[in-house]
Amino acid sequence: MAEENTSLDVWPEIEKAEKENRRELVLQGSAVDQKIQGCGGIHPRLYSLTLLNYLEISQCPSLHQISESIKDLSHLQSLILCRNKLTSVPRSIGDLKTIKVLDLSVNQLQVLPEEICGLSELNTLNVSCNSITALPEGLSRCVKLASINVSKNALSRLPMDLWSSKLELLSSIIASENVIEDLSSEVHNLSALKVLDLSSNKLQELPSELADCSKLKEINFKGNKLKDKRLEKMVNGCQTKSVLDYLRAGGRGKGKGKQQDGEAGEKVDAGRNASKKKSAGKKKGKGEVEEVDELNRMVVRVLHLSEAPTAVTVKVSPGVKDVRPYIVCCIVKGMNLRQGNALKRFLVAQTKLHDEICAKRTTATIATHDLALVKAPLLYDVRPPHTMSIVPLGRKEIKAADLLKQLQQEADEQRKQKKRQNVSGLHKYLQLLDGKDLYPCLVDAEDHVISFPPITNSDKTKIKKTTRELFLEVTSSTSLQICKDVMDTLITKMAELNKLTIEQKEDVGSDEEADAVPSCPAEDPPTSELTVLQVKVVDVDGNLKVVYPSKTDLISDNTNLTVIR
Repeated sequence: MAEENTSLDVWPEIEKAEKENRRELVLQGSAVDQKIQGCGGIHPRLYSLTLLNYLEISQCPSLHQISESIKDLSHLQSLILCRNKLTSVPRSIGDLKTIKVLDLSVNQLQVLPEEICGLSELNTLNVSCNSITALPEGLSRCVKLASINVSKNALSRLPMDLWSSKLELLSSIIASENVIEDLSSEVHNLSALKVLDLSSNKLQELPSELADCSKLKEINFKGNKLKDKRLEKMVNGCQTKSVLDYLRAGGRGKGKGKQQDGEAGEKVDAGRNASKKKSAGKKKGKGEVEEVDELNRMVVRVLHLSEAPTAVTVKVSPGVKDVRPYIVCCIVKGMNLRQGNALKRFLVAQTKLHDEICAKRTTATIATHDLALVKAPLLYDVRPPHTMSIVPLGRKEIKAADLLKQLQQEADEQRKQKKRQNVSGLHKYLQLLDGKDLYPCLVDAEDHVISFPPITNSDKTKIKKTTRELFLEVTSSTSLQICKDVMDTLITKMAELNKLTIEQKEDVGSDEEADAVPSCPAEDPPTSELTVLQVKVVDVDGNLKVVYPSKTDLISDNTNLTVIR
């Protein structure tokens, strides 16, 4: 095979890592993919870098397999092989006894080698977005496993030993979008379990033993057709505690619970208010179903351009094609950020989306702006790094080139403090601009840079508690559809958060920003409904490139989300 041809010219990235005795190496994107095509695989010299403890090879569709020589990288602690087209994993991966993080997501795998079960130091396993039909038995030997993500595969069951009490550190199981038919009653053995996501599967029942997971904080069973229709409504609309209380009290998760059905309603009601009589409790039980229906309501109203002639337009310059070509934007009205921790929850959710669906900003980047501070029309452009200036979030105005140097120094320092165990998200997305002569940016009508993807957006348009309308932007170097998918997910999440904020009825609090803006006495009571206003993206001649949301966007499997067009 070409991969074993040692006469090939050594890749400069590998040569540099070798000379500098580097502990980390990231190979990603089209330039690396072309080299893989030329070599017929990864250059064999890579496997001589025995000091590496972090290796990432990603976004290379020509990469179909990894050599058995991977075993020579005996100091690896993190191996990231995501977003390629791997069809197999070498059995020798089981020799990497120091591996803590293994990411094989977004490939074309159908099976995993049993040797993975011998990785005794493994902490995080991500094999999402493949075509895996069964996980290997023996995962209970990975006694340090804390997180496993097997979502978007073809699994009909999870292995029984995944529920072993030996996995006393396992806190997160993500297995959404499979065809799993059963959740084992042995789930209660996982004493550290905090997050369990089996949404969009084929479950019909939930075991009452789930309520015995004392640390469980977040569950997701949406998209399963449960036999118990009351429970189905609850998992679609209620918080985790309510669902677990229902199961604990004998809810019909499996057609029967810990008590007989006749006792279940009484127990639930007694748990809510021990001083009330059974008849009053039954009335409350009936009312709870109506309350669940109310909780389910999330409304997003799409406002078309024809209904808003003053809408914002984004013009795209030809130069972005070779740097970061894809962008979609929209305006969201009705998001309540004033009350309690609403703003903090929104920012935390955005960070989580960056880590998950945006793959730590490597596939897409989200930017949120206060629309009142955005001066339209906008231009999506490219600028030389030594002339482009921005006021980054929480910093003073700086040239883009100097900002990247500053961030690189901070990332290196962070890496040293973590003893080189992994590359931070910050360090990873800095590399996306390596070798670029021009940097992408979104510029306002006064030629001020308000966004510098994938790095930061401007402090000048930063959202605050007083923000009433948001301008949302998603950019990508990968595809337009990824931008749309991320925007769909973001808006759905905003609808969920807005509903939660209204339900919790938190006070505005003592935030100085909120206090600075008096409430309008004639203002309507807040509602959870969001309005999304379309934004057009056009080329320099005014020809339409994309409008979001279109008729094919915001089509969700979430039965709780109503989109009015």
